[in-house]
Formats: sequence, structure tokens, C-alpha cells
Amino acid sequence: MNISICGTLIGMLKQIAIDGPVASGKTTVGRCVSHALSWRFLDTGLMYRAATWLILEKAVRLDQPKEMSAATAQANMELISHGETDVLLVDGVNIMRELRTLRVEETVSHVSKVSGVRKALINQQRIIARQGPIVMVGRDVGTVVLLNAPVKVYLEAPPDVRAFRRYTERLSDKENSTLEKVKLEIGNRDRIDSGRKESPLYPAKDAIVIDTSSLTINDVVRKILEMTKL
Repeated sequence: MNISICGTLIGMLKQIAIDGPVASGKTTVGRCVSHALSWRFLDTGLMYRAATWLILEKAVRLDQPKEMSAATAQANMELISHGETDVLLVDGVNIMRELRTLRVEETVSHVSKVSGVRKALINQQRIIARQGPIVMVGRDVGTVVLLNAPVKVYLEAPPDVRAFRRYTERLSDKENSTLEKVKLEIGNRDRIDSGRKESPLYPAKDAIVIDTSSLTINDVVRKILEMTKL
């Protein structure tokens, strides 16, 4: 990215796109950046979980991609402020508590591979982005969703580092797991994300790539905030 141009554009189009693989720190960093700027925050992964919840609620069969895509396209997803957080509504209903349930967790990877579902959600994400300043994180934000975002960041870290982060998160949440199991999960997710036909995971050509291996959350947040001030 031409950083001098980035500094000029940030005043015109207030969008920051942050992409990266699982456990790279993008959600935590993105939320911190949004709070520092008083901008809205959207984790696009939640929208795929929301679509999964909707499909399950409507009892749409998972071997019917057209029906899955239609259900997603017909839903109205909104991002609203709720205290100090942003809440995702589906057809006016706050379903945030439903998005981390086991049935959604076990199904979201299948739903997110459906081309029609992805297209419908990308359209919704762009609509949300047009409604005001936003920090958006995901796996294809800079490469597909917000192509003209003046600040694009790609966070990365080696698989072993990311696996250890996810493992410690689960320990703090008192979940039963092992480091080896998490390493396998991370490796599998990386293969799915980088190998899918629709919106594969890779850094945008104009993104700043940051290796978060030896950086604190505050270090990464400061780097991104500096990009908005140039």
C-alpha cells in the first residue's frame, strides 16, 4: 500500500479492513481499533454464523445450496450500537447468544462454503459499511468486500503460535482440549480458508502485512492507528 495515499484517503472513506487466518488476533485488534476511533466494528465471521443459525432455524437442508442461499439473501442483517458494543440483528432479532452454540459451531464451515450464501453476505456487509465509519475484520474483507478501503491490514502468525493462543483461550474458558487437537483444527481451518474457490484467504496486494507473533495487542493496535494519522 502507498501509505501517503492511505493518509489522504482515510478522511474520505472511513473504512479499515483487517484480514487474517484463525487466531491471528484480528478480532481483538479490530475491536480495540474501533473503540479507539469511536467507529463501528463488524466481525464478518459472525454473519456467517448468523446465516448458519437462520438456516438451521428454518430447517433448510444442508444439501440444498439454492435454498440456503435464498434464506440468507432474504434475511435483513443490521449492525446497531448497544452500549459500548455493536450488536448484529437478524430480521430485527438480537441473536448474538445463539452464534456460539454447538450446533452453529458444527455447521458454519459447511454453510460458509456455499457460493450463494457468501454472495448474499458480502452484499449485506457492503450495505453495513456504507452506513458510516467502520472497522471490518474477516478473511476476505480487503480482497473482496471493501476493495476501496484506504487502510487494509493482514495479520499473520505461524500455525504453532496461533494454536497456542487458541489453546490458552480455551483453558481460560474452562473448555476441555489439548494443544495437539487445536493444532490439527488450526491446520484444517487454514487449508479450508486458503483452498476454497470462493474468496480464498490471502493478503490484498495493497495490504500492510503484520506478523503478530512477538507483538502485543497494543503494539498491533498502535501500528494500525498510525496508518490512519498519516
